[in-house]
Amino acid sequence: MKKNIKNFLLISVIGDIDYIAAKIDSKFITKKLLKKENKNDLLVTNLLEFVKKNKIRMTKDMLILVNLGPGSYSSLRIALSVAKGISIAKGLKIYGYKKKNLKEITLKNIEKLIKKNLLENKLIKPVYLS
Repeated sequence: MKKNIKNFLLISVIGDIDYIAAKIDSKFITKKLLKKENKNDLLVTNLLEFVKKNKIRMTKDMLILVNLGPGSYSSLRIALSVAKGISIAKGLKIYGYKKKNLKEITLKNIEKLIKKNLLENKLIKPVYLS
């Protein structure tokens, strides 16, 4: 994996504090998702609104970063499914990270995660809370 990632879309929906974020060139944007009973149902809607509002163009040089948990089974599966759908539709690569490696969603912390090579491209083993 290259360590000079210019653009990414981050999806962190694990059941407690949920975010979507993006880095486009030098601009870093985050959105905290409100806790609602149907927040998993609204993930795609929230993501589409976020992309449209911030005029994010998903190009081949963009990566998708997904939180692999530990977290809620439903939230993790939905986040991975949405990321996979975007990946297929736009031809983007997906990488996962563990919650313990990114305690706070800031650009500095995400860049550390990338530089330390703590991203995984094998997404078949998310960690669920029981």
